[in-house]
Amino acid sequence: MSDVDRSPAAEAPDEIRAVGAYAILRRGMAASPELRNGLVFTALMALAVAGSKLLVPLTIQAVLDGAMTSEGVSMGRVVALSGGAAVLVVGSIQLGRVTYFRLVTTAENVLYGLRVRAFAHLHRLSLAEHTASSKGVLTARVTSDVETLTRFAQWGAVAWIINSVQIVAVLVIMSIYSWQLTLVTLSLHLPLLPILRWMQQRQLIAYDMLRTRVSETFGVISESVHGVEVVRTYGYREPTRRRVRSAVDAQYRQQLKAARYFSLVLPISDVFGVTAIASVIGAGVWWGGAWGVSSGELVAFVFLSNLLVAPITELGEVLDQTQTALAGWWKILDVLDTPVEVADPAEPRPVPGGALEVRAEAVEFSYRTGGLVLRGIDVVLAAGSSVAVVGETGSGKTTFVKLLARLADPTAGRVLVGGVDLRDASPEDRRRAVRMVPQDGFLFDTTVRANIGYGRVGSDDDDVDAAIDLLGLREWVERLPNGLETMVGERGEGLSVGERQLVALARAQLGDPGLLILDEATSAVDPETETALERALERLALGRTTVSVAHRLSTAERSDLVLVFDDGRIAERGTHAELLERDGIYAGLHASWLGNTRTAGMS
Repeated sequence: MSDVDRSPAAEAPDEIRAVGAYAILRRGMAASPELRNGLVFTALMALAVAGSKLLVPLTIQAVLDGAMTSEGVSMGRVVALSGGAAVLVVGSIQLGRVTYFRLVTTAENVLYGLRVRAFAHLHRLSLAEHTASSKGVLTARVTSDVETLTRFAQWGAVAWIINSVQIVAVLVIMSIYSWQLTLVTLSLHLPLLPILRWMQQRQLIAYDMLRTRVSETFGVISESVHGVEVVRTYGYREPTRRRVRSAVDAQYRQQLKAARYFSLVLPISDVFGVTAIASVIGAGVWWGGAWGVSSGELVAFVFLSNLLVAPITELGEVLDQTQTALAGWWKILDVLDTPVEVADPAEPRPVPGGALEVRAEAVEFSYRTGGLVLRGIDVVLAAGSSVAVVGETGSGKTTFVKLLARLADPTAGRVLVGGVDLRDASPEDRRRAVRMVPQDGFLFDTTVRANIGYGRVGSDDDDVDAAIDLLGLREWVERLPNGLETMVGERGEGLSVGERQLVALARAQLGDPGLLILDEATSAVDPETETALERALERLALGRTTVSVAHRLSTAERSDLVLVFDDGRIAERGTHAELLERDGIYAGLHASWLGNTRTAGMS
């Protein structure tokens, strides 16, 4: 069995079966208010279009029974009836164009609204949620899953109303002509209902699994594209191709499985429809005289039977669209229903400016899977101090600094910045006061200037230039091909690692934070940029509280306080000199780092 087949999403069919199509539809309508805007008026217009289809059989019956008598044909009446019907049909065509445009507009509004809400919700989810989910799967929720609603929003939602009303209207007119022939028609169509219901349940499950396979394929391909350098460097092409083929093959097989149900809908509907029409003709010819059915009414009844078959067949096709839409809707609703753990406070408190004191009180944290990552963290970081956080990989140091930036909230305890619990802090103040520069600063595919401008909403070119000058980066900027207008490429790949860090530092300077969090900005920097980067870091840290995840212990040597993490706890704390004297965990890490540094220097 492939990795794709072992996905936890394979359990989804039981969940979606328990929820049911109607519940998903109801929740989907609630999550997409754009679908309800103007729906009544649009439905009335669409019903008028559907009603025009009844003009043909009614006109035929009126001509045969009213304009054609034993005395001859009343051409004036034939022309009047036919002309009136023609005018109404042409009018309905124009109305149909307007109706379709409204439906397309509604569909695009629905897709726009869902994408925006799903995207915004994803950015409000906590670090734990993003860690537990594949980025490719989350991206699929706001792209391909939303696209599944296109045809349903354009036509499917209203088609259910139109076709249902058309069926009822046709049955009413048929019963007026002949209740006997109406019973014949109903008796041959009723067995179709349980069959369609049975297929609908299985179709919904099949399409839910298909959406899961699509998102898995999206994730695998996205990961393979982003990791192309590793794939090519290590000759991992064939295993990568096998993994992609496995995902694509799983999606292909699930697509065929879902299509198998739809392939049965139309033939089954046609069989029941043709049988009903044939039975109506036979019964009408055989017993029509005894039942008081005229020749015009019988012909009209046959046309009406055909009008009854058409919406039933169309509902079979709409059913397929609906199952696809419901499956996609279910995936999107699953995202929208995910609770926002890092919620904005109802009554936000302001965060003071300047260098900020940081206090962690009995802090614990755990991700969705596994045990506690942090446990019993109690520490006070003085305002304006420089703090180094060190420890082995997996010790909890990076998770700790992410809590300081409120990328997640503690499972227990609290984090205070400037005397304010981060959960109570004004979101705007928090973003201004606390800035985190990750080890690999993410850059958007635009200019250097625009990437720096992300540091503060509403900043202008003068603000960016001021940040560059404050950090002493003007010389570096002038060496760029187009200065600040240089395009950085996707994910900043047009710049070196060190240059990306310089942009990230300038972005942080633009925000003017009181607490600066650094994930060892100089740990993977080319020598050419290291000097400029260290100078910029020194200037950036002036007058601020800085917390650095130190992969190179030279950072710890220069810090006012060193926190040593081990197994999710602060095992040691003190200055560099104090910790060396204790000859504990830090002393061992420092000795190991010195040894590696000397070895690297000799080589």
